Amino acid sequence: MKIASLVSGGVDSSVTVHILKEQGFDPTIFYIKIGMENEPGYVDCPAEEDIEITSYIAKKYGCKLEIISLQEEYWDRVIDYTIQSVKKGLTPNPDVMCNKLIKFGSFEDKYGKDFDKITTGHYASIIEKDNVNYLGTAVDKRKDQTYFLGQINQKQVNKLMFPIGGLIKSEVREIAEKINLPSAHRPDSQGICFLGKINYNDFIKRYIGEKKGKIIELETGKILGTHNGYWFHTIGQRRGLGLSQGPWFVVKKDTNENIIYASQGYDPAAQYEDEILLADFHFINEKADKDYSSPQKIKFKIRHTPEFTSGTMIKKNDIYKIKSDVKIAGVAAGQFGVIYNEEESICLGSGVICNDLV
Repeated sequence: MKIASLVSGGVDSSVTVHILKEQGFDPTIFYIKIGMENEPGYVDCPAEEDIEITSYIAKKYGCKLEIISLQEEYWDRVIDYTIQSVKKGLTPNPDVMCNKLIKFGSFEDKYGKDFDKITTGHYASIIEKDNVNYLGTAVDKRKDQTYFLGQINQKQVNKLMFPIGGLIKSEVREIAEKINLPSAHRPDSQGICFLGKINYNDFIKRYIGEKKGKIIELETGKILGTHNGYWFHTIGQRRGLGLSQGPWFVVKKDTNENIIYASQGYDPAAQYEDEILLADFHFINEKADKDYSSPQKIKFKIRHTPEFTSGTMIKKNDIYKIKSDVKIAGVAAGQFGVIYNEEESICLGSGVICNDLV
């Protein structure tokens, strides 16, 4: 079996190579460059270290290494999506789109066709049931990354392997320590994958600019201050408003008038909702598309968290509506709502949150 192993230099993807070799495979390692090297102020020192570690792993295990660039594709497909979403006042998730369009999209189109399987260091699994492959959750529910995989399709699922999906994070680190991997104690990456050390607000300012607007208290209509553009803020945001006597949370945005509405307190009622509307819903496997003309019990996430939330989902016209069993905070238009079966074992699909847009 020919395997393409996507390795970033982090501990998770590095350990996948060790596991594959122990299983008798001889993977070809690919390091994908997506950083914005031509962007002013871009500092991507970690990429140099990533390549050094990946090269070490390839040499250690006698694997062929290919360092490839998908920067142009990433800009055209993921960064443009991010900018256009922010302009509309939405909260994008570029990591979700990177998996769908780049790691398992452009990579497959340009380099992956000659391989039987593609492996990554994601905490996820493939579950075979009745001769159908499903995207399954990981054993380590705290690290489960299926939220970021909720937009991939059946063809992509059929080609994927997740070698660490049956391990918990501490076990992965133990393996890395035992085999003396240089990434054994490396911290997990944080933030948006393409930015490197660029400040997010500086990036947004460069491509969208600034425009002063009002910050208004939702409950009273009182003007609290000003902001530099609704596109710098997201629903549920607490930091960065520059208001005293807080905490203050962003609870609503008026994109037509460039107004940010905020509520005060550590747990304001205005930040909670129990209905989530999803547009452009995508089922990973068509067999998971049950009859949602009446409410069906589901589990779901509206962001990458260890916890699943219980609720029901019903389809009305082209919109899928989730009724949550509990009210949840920070329902932001543009983010993804990812749906799971009741057993929390299979990721069924995802849609784009469109609350306040329909």
